[in-house]
Amino acid sequence: MFKTFFPDYYKRLDVSHVNCEEPRAYFIPYGCETRAKKAIRGGSPNFKTLCGEWNFRYFDSVADVYDFTDPDLPWFDENTLQVPMNWQMDGNIVTGKNDDGKNYDVPNYTNVNYPIPNDPPFVPDANPCGAYYRSFRLEADYIKDSDIMLNFEGVDSCFYVWVNGKFAAYSQVSHMTTEINITDFVQAGDNRIAVLVIKWCDGTYLEDQDMWRLSGIFREVYLLKREKARITDFFIKTDTSGKLNVEVKINQDINVRFKLTEPCGDIIAEGEFKDNLCVDVDNAKLWSDEEPNLYGLYLYCGGEVIYQDVGFRKIEIIGNVVYVNGQKIKIKGVNRHDSHPVLGHTAPFEHMLEDLYIMKRHNINCVRTSHYPNEPRFYELCDKLGFYVIDETDLEGHGMYTSDRIVPSHLPEWEASYVDRVKLMFERDKNRPCIISWSLGNETPHGANHVKMTEYLRSRDTSRFIHYEGAYKDHENKKQHTDTVDIESRMYPHPDWIKEYLEDKDYKQPFFLCEYSHAMGNGPGCLEDYWELIYAYDNFLGGCVWEFTDHSVALRDDKGRPNKFTYGGDFGDMPNDGNFCVDGLVYPDRRPHTGLLELKQVIRPVRAKLDFDGKTIKITFKNHRYFADTTDILFSFNIELDGKIIHENRSEIDIKPQEEKTIFISGEKLSAHGHGEYFVNISYKSQKSTPYWQAGHELGIEQFNLEINAPELNNGFKKN
Repeated sequence: MFKTFFPDYYKRLDVSHVNCEEPRAYFIPYGCETRAKKAIRGGSPNFKTLCGEWNFRYFDSVADVYDFTDPDLPWFDENTLQVPMNWQMDGNIVTGKNDDGKNYDVPNYTNVNYPIPNDPPFVPDANPCGAYYRSFRLEADYIKDSDIMLNFEGVDSCFYVWVNGKFAAYSQVSHMTTEINITDFVQAGDNRIAVLVIKWCDGTYLEDQDMWRLSGIFREVYLLKREKARITDFFIKTDTSGKLNVEVKINQDINVRFKLTEPCGDIIAEGEFKDNLCVDVDNAKLWSDEEPNLYGLYLYCGGEVIYQDVGFRKIEIIGNVVYVNGQKIKIKGVNRHDSHPVLGHTAPFEHMLEDLYIMKRHNINCVRTSHYPNEPRFYELCDKLGFYVIDETDLEGHGMYTSDRIVPSHLPEWEASYVDRVKLMFERDKNRPCIISWSLGNETPHGANHVKMTEYLRSRDTSRFIHYEGAYKDHENKKQHTDTVDIESRMYPHPDWIKEYLEDKDYKQPFFLCEYSHAMGNGPGCLEDYWELIYAYDNFLGGCVWEFTDHSVALRDDKGRPNKFTYGGDFGDMPNDGNFCVDGLVYPDRRPHTGLLELKQVIRPVRAKLDFDGKTIKITFKNHRYFADTTDILFSFNIELDGKIIHENRSEIDIKPQEEKTIFISGEKLSAHGHGEYFVNISYKSQKSTPYWQAGHELGIEQFNLEINAPELNNGFKKN
C-alpha cells in the first residue's frame, strides 16, 4: 500500500467532516441595512471572495500526490484553473486536455452505473485528484478582534484544506456548504491556502445521480469576517395567522436587536431580544407561488447586520390533500439539475436567474432540485419570484439496485452518512419560505437509514411534508411508509394506474409524480392525459416533468465559443449512457424545445369551454390559479373564417381563484358570411411587465372549431 502525507479520511466511513463548523442557516453578515437588503454579498465588508484563478495540478492517482502544502514550493506556479469550475471543463477546446497538453481527466456521463466498481465503501487506489493553491491578503484591521470563516459551497467529491502550511479541515458531501474557522491559521498580510480534491470517496456511493460526473471546486469559495460575539444560527417559523417566531443561537451572552418591515418597507416592529423573538403581524400578506409577499427581518448584533426575507405561509395535509394557506394547490413543476455547457456543475447567479425566468414564462410553479440541494442563492430567487421548491438531499445510490451486495440503506454503519446529508440540507435551507417539502434523495433502495433521516427532519421541522419516491407503498398489503414519507410519490406510471390509485380508499396519502413525461427526443407527450387527472382529483398534487435542461458538455472553437454539444461516450468515457443525458425541455444553451411550449399550454392559468346553439356562442372560463384573480390578464378573442378574421374583441375578465365566469357572443350573423371553416381563437396575455416578461406576454391560447349550421358544437378541433 502507498503512503500519503494526509490522513485517509476519504475512504473512512466513520469520517465525513474534520474541524468543520456545525451546519447553519445560510446568511451573510453586512455592515449596514441597505447592503444587507440588496443581498449582493460582494458588497459586504465582511465578505471576501476567493474565486478566480487558482494554481492547479492534476494527478492521475492519489498515490502520486506529494506534499504541495509548503507555501515556498516554486513548481506549483505552472498551471492555473478557474474557480469555480469543474476541472474536466478546463481548456478552450474540451478534449480532455488543457492548452498545455496536460491531461485534466475527461467528462463522464453515466446514469445508473457507478463510475467505479460497486464495492461500498471502498474506492480504487487509482483515484484521480486535483491540487489547488493560491494566496490571499488580509489587512490587519480585517482580522483584528474577529473570527475568519472559510466557506466552500460545493466541492466534488471530498477535499482537504491547509492554510499557511497547516492542516485546517476535511469535508465531503459534494453539493453542500462547508464552513471552517481558520482564525488560528491566518495572519495579517499574505496567506496561502492549499486544497486537495479527490475524485472519489466513500460518499461517491451516495452520489450516483443521473448526470455528467465532474470533479473539483464547482461552487463559490469565500471568507467571512465574523465578530467574536455573534449570531451563529437562527430558525424562522411563521404561519398564516401572522405569528413570527425566530429562534436565535448566539455564542455569548448578548442581546440582539431586530426590525421587521412590511413588503412595502414600512416598519412593523423593532426592539431587542436574546434567544427567541415573537411578533404578531396583523392581516399578514401571505406568501405563495402566485403572490410571493415577503416581509423583511433585520437582525443586529454588534456591527453585523443580517437580513432575511420572511414569508408567512402554511403547508398542511388534510386527509389526503395538500393545502397551502388553506387552499388546495397543484404542483406544475420541473426537475432541474445544475448544468452549464461550459462550466459543468457551476451555476453562476445570472444563469440560475435566467433558468427561473424561463420557467415563469412557461407557467411552471415548482422546482424539484434533482438530486441535491442547489446553491443557496437559488432559494432566495425562488422566494422572490414565487416558486415552490422540493429540496432534495444529496443522496442517490441508483447503482445499488443492480448489485447483489447488501445495500447501505439498511446498514447501521452507514446511518451517520445518511443523516449527515439531510442535516446539512435542512440546517442550511430551513428559513426559505419557498421550500414546501424536504426530499430524502432519489433512487436509492429504501431502508432503515431513510427512516432515521425522517426522524431528524421531524424532530426539527413539522411545517413541511417529507418526500421520497423510493418509499413506495406495499401493493400486496396496501401499506404506506408513513414512518418515512407524508406523500405517495411515483415516476412514470400509466394514467390508468394513477386513476386506480386515486380512487382506492385504502391509500391515505396524497399522490405526486416526482418525475413524469420524460422530455427526451419528441417528448414530452400525453401531458393533457395527466392533467385531466390532476385537475379531476384533489388528492393528486401534480408533478414535475423530467427534466428542465439537456445536459451536455460544449466543445469550443479556438476563440472559446461553444460550437458543438456532446453525449456520454464522446470523450471515451466509460461506463456511459450515451445521449440519455439530453432529455430536457430546453437545449443546453437554454433555447426552448417544442416540448416546453406544449407544457406551457397545458398548464396555462385559464382554461375555456365553448358551447354554441347556432345563435349564441357561450364561453366559460375557469381560473386555475389558487390565490390570484385574473385582472392582470387581457382576454383577446377573434373569429376567423378560412383564415380571415371576421370578428374580434378584447376584454378584462375578473375571475376569482378557482372560479368560473361565462361570456356570450352573438353568432346569429356569422352564417351570412357563408360556408367554410370557422374558428374561435382566444389568447390570454399579461397586462403587466415583470422581471421575466414584458406586458403582452402570452400565457396560453384556446382554439375551437365552430360549425355554423350545426345545432350543437363540434369541438373536435381543440388544441391544448
